[in-house]
Amino acid sequence: MNILSLITFLPLFGALAILALPKERTRAIQAVALASSGLSLALCVALLFFFSRTSPDMQFVEKLPWIPSIGVQYFLGVDGLSYPLVLLTALMTLVSLIASLNIKNRVKEYFFWFLILEVGMLGVFAALDLVLFYIFWEITLVPMYFLIGIWGGPKKEYAAIKFFLYTLTGSVFMLLGILAVYFRSSPHTFDLLALMRGNSSWDLKFQIVIFIAFYLGFAVKVPAFPFHTWLPLAHVEAPTAVSVVLAAVLLKMGVYGIMRVSYGLLPLGFSWFLPILVVIAVINIVYGALCAMAQQDMKKMVAYSSINHMGYCLLGIAGVTATGFSGALLQMVNHGIITGMLFLLVGVIYDRAHTRDISAFGGLAAKVPIYAGIMSLACFASLGLPGLAGFVSEFLCFLGAFMRWKVYTAISVLGLLTTAAFFLRMLEKVFLGPLNPKWADLADVDARELCALIPLTALTIYLGVYPKPALDLMNSTIIHMASLLK
Repeated sequence: MNILSLITFLPLFGALAILALPKERTRAIQAVALASSGLSLALCVALLFFFSRTSPDMQFVEKLPWIPSIGVQYFLGVDGLSYPLVLLTALMTLVSLIASLNIKNRVKEYFFWFLILEVGMLGVFAALDLVLFYIFWEITLVPMYFLIGIWGGPKKEYAAIKFFLYTLTGSVFMLLGILAVYFRSSPHTFDLLALMRGNSSWDLKFQIVIFIAFYLGFAVKVPAFPFHTWLPLAHVEAPTAVSVVLAAVLLKMGVYGIMRVSYGLLPLGFSWFLPILVVIAVINIVYGALCAMAQQDMKKMVAYSSINHMGYCLLGIAGVTATGFSGALLQMVNHGIITGMLFLLVGVIYDRAHTRDISAFGGLAAKVPIYAGIMSLACFASLGLPGLAGFVSEFLCFLGAFMRWKVYTAISVLGLLTTAAFFLRMLEKVFLGPLNPKWADLADVDARELCALIPLTALTIYLGVYPKPALDLMNSTIIHMASLLK
């Protein structure tokens, strides 16, 4: 049974079914979108029972000739690095679709593009042929462009174009890198696993040049400093559900690319770049937190906090230890869940108050206690409170990086302190003190919003209290990866 193909392409079948439905049948369109994405998630969860925790090898492999004349294959597989991200993608897409049920404008096109976006994201994490990987990578561009550009805020067109141009420019460099490794390999191949086995003959100069080409493609997506400027604007202008999936999944594609492709294919180039990577990680952590501290717009604050949190992933990778790699991967999963929840919560208050200005509120805890409770938990998880998901992954990132980069790791702690400061400041101004009479009739979260929020809340607590099952999924692959560069 080609289960990875089913997981990847079920949303495509849903998208095609939506095209066949009349645009007036809103309920049917929503039902098809939820069903196709839900089935994809169900199959992802089913893999949990068959996934081997003891093997570092690719599992559920599907391999077929596609363009034999140039050696391109339809090649899918998952291991301890990619499977958690496939699972995260399926979960966060379904949550985002539930959050999208209040979309009233051009519903048919909205859900069509959202499902096409899911196909691209799932494919990136499952593809093991570089051409297939690149195609899925590019597929995500077009839906995001339309989802931001049509359903976004006042500056939606500018935000969509900036996102598109930044990502496309990075992708051009990645494509050049793919072509270079194809022509350097003997025999010529795009097979990622074969390229990893045959890279020992590639000299340092070649690896450095190609590493930079791949890094430019991945760094834009992370986003790593100084390629981060598209992110806050895209988040602020995007509709809530698109912000959720952008933060929860699309940013992870960049970090995944660095771990899977740049590190796996180009170990000498990776070693050469390490001192630069750790500096970029620290800048992301500290600069992202300081920028978040300066924001009055809640959504922009959470957007800058994503730059900060992606810095922890880069710091963990820079440690080149099993602990650091585990921390980076777990941080990707935890950040996806926690920041996805934060964007949903910002969307909830914006739908009611039509403002995201932190100083416009006050005393809301008494008026909307459920909302206040979930928001507080999400903020505490994001700032790394022990017992919640964010703490475990951030601790592993620091621990993994400390032996190699003591000073840089110590500087990065400033990011933790600043993160705590801006989240606590936001909680104080929005929820504490006397109630602003303007919000006397504000309604608490409704059933649809709770359906999206409760699974993420439960996972945030579960992974904070008991991260072992998640780490067990990753360990064999991560230990094997860490042993490749000694």
